[in-house]
Amino acid sequence: MADSFQILIADDHPLVRGALKQALSSELENVTLYEAGSLSEAIEQIEAHNGDIDLVLLDLHMPGMNGFTGLFTLRASYPDIPVSIVSASQELPVVRRSIEYGASAFVPKSAPVDQIGTAIRTVLNGDMWMPDWARDAIENGPADDEATGLAEKIGQLTPQQLRVLNMLTEGKLNKQIAYELDVTEATVKAHVSAILRKLSVHSRTQAVIMARELQLQEPAIDA
Repeated sequence: MADSFQILIADDHPLVRGALKQALSSELENVTLYEAGSLSEAIEQIEAHNGDIDLVLLDLHMPGMNGFTGLFTLRASYPDIPVSIVSASQELPVVRRSIEYGASAFVPKSAPVDQIGTAIRTVLNGDMWMPDWARDAIENGPADDEATGLAEKIGQLTPQQLRVLNMLTEGKLNKQIAYELDVTEATVKAHVSAILRKLSVHSRTQAVIMARELQLQEPAIDA
């Protein structure tokens, strides 16, 4: 009997989710597909299934993502669940950083159905996948030391610290963060202190500037 898989499709466009469901259903046997339209819904789905998800297909331009912060949040919260970025963007820096920041694959939404199937099977088998043109450019091009350094620092943050950093980037005060996370202001201050230490910065402003490096610079062209 073939292995069965549970895959979460996280994209805020219903038509895209429908197309991906159709592609995966035609390419994989014994697959159960779940849907989410935002990062918070994706986390709710994972929690609802007790983390028993084999793969998350993640849109970078989805509500709650805040650039690559959402990718870091999922990888920190559920390190055993591989994440494949599925994006309309085909900018090489976006592909490179997706992989550098923990994605197991980068799949263009324009890819043929059989290529999407190949990418997903590759990740489910424990390997990494990206288009040949991106792999060649990344392997033969100069290293992105800035992305590597940022990934190492951001990767030290816990899921809750990532949430706090995200809220700092949005300009929220400690009191607002404490209310939204249902914790005390003292807890928020402790998180902020830990964030500054792990990022090797000395102020909230410097931390926010670093966090904004995780933003996507190109327009949100996903469809």
